[in-house]
Amino acid sequence: MKANVSWLEGMAFEGKTESGHKVVLDGSNPGTAPSPMEMVLLSAATCSAIDVVSILEKARQSVKNVEVDIDAERAETVPKVFTKIHLTFIVTGKDVSANHVERAVRLSADKYCSVAKMLEASVEISHSFEIKEI
Repeated sequence: MKANVSWLEGMAFEGKTESGHKVVLDGSNPGTAPSPMEMVLLSAATCSAIDVVSILEKARQSVKNVEVDIDAERAETVPKVFTKIHLTFIVTGKDVSANHVERAVRLSADKYCSVAKMLEASVEISHSFEIKEI
């Protein structure tokens, strides 16, 4: 996998992926785009959400939406790394089984989400879920 980052202006950069996608990141506070640390959180949550959706679909659960609320804590001193990340999965659907959601979240955390697996060596990552019936 390859990528490239080019400086735009100020602390803004455009990232280009090998697959041809572009994203702007901004290290200003506040910036005009997500910061690199915000992108790490979004990446961890998205990676896990992809797993959860895939597992629930394979289990034939009637899922209409999945959201992930992310709460994170950072170290007080530089480098201000993440020390804790909590992901709350909000699964909306009809007759969605709590056992299936719990299993999907656990499998993502323990086995499938490469972003979270990469982070867990230095960050305490926890998970919870809620189900919204429609």
